[in-house]
Amino acid sequence: MTVTQPAQNRAGRIAQRLVRGVAPWLGLLALSFATQAGPTNTAVGQAHESNSRLPADGPGWRLEKATITDTNRPRVLLIGDSILQGYSRRVIQVLQGKAYVDLWVTPLWQSEHFNQVLASVLDQGPYAVIHMNIGLHGWPEGRIKAEAYEPLTRAFVKIIREKCPKAKFIWASTTPFLNKTNLNELDKTINPILVKRNQIDARIMSGAGVPINDFYTLLVDKRAWNRGDGVHWKLSAYQLLAGAAADSILRELAKVK
Repeated sequence: MTVTQPAQNRAGRIAQRLVRGVAPWLGLLALSFATQAGPTNTAVGQAHESNSRLPADGPGWRLEKATITDTNRPRVLLIGDSILQGYSRRVIQVLQGKAYVDLWVTPLWQSEHFNQVLASVLDQGPYAVIHMNIGLHGWPEGRIKAEAYEPLTRAFVKIIREKCPKAKFIWASTTPFLNKTNLNELDKTINPILVKRNQIDARIMSGAGVPINDFYTLLVDKRAWNRGDGVHWKLSAYQLLAGAAADSILRELAKVK
């Protein structure tokens, strides 16, 4: 069948009207997806953990941003390693309607590189409260020199204070590291490193007026709650950590004007 020129013109005009009508909706849909996904810091996406005992244990290392619809509601940033994967959703649930919660799930440890990436992540704020636990990945030999641990820790506290001077900062101690062949025992090589660093952290944070969530003490006698690898935990343990984190965040939010 031959299509006449007038019919072609009418079809073209109809197609143009359809495109004009659909385009705004496509634009809104694209904007919606972009808002939900949030901007991603490329340096965060490049994080990698080579130690097989310390996997991401979840969706992967990432900066995950909340969708903001009320600019008067405060924002919270949770920074942590794979342990954060376990307790973050419960914290978000408790804070629903009270604060927007961003997650930075990272395998990085105290280092100059961590401090550089931290500064970029904090630029995603402003945040009213920042809750952090990052001690689990720094124990392998060569990652943090003994003499560098304290100055590197003090350096990231300073960065938080400079980048987010109005934010309330909460530190969480590193969780216990168990002997994976006998979960009734603490790992005799790795756990003492974490205990010593938790002690250094406690001294630094106390001196800086930073509240501490003692995750280590909460779980050290709950070894039956370990999931079997000596590092990660069952739901009951993560619920305990989430409760401590959420309660401390709510206390600090109450102080924010």
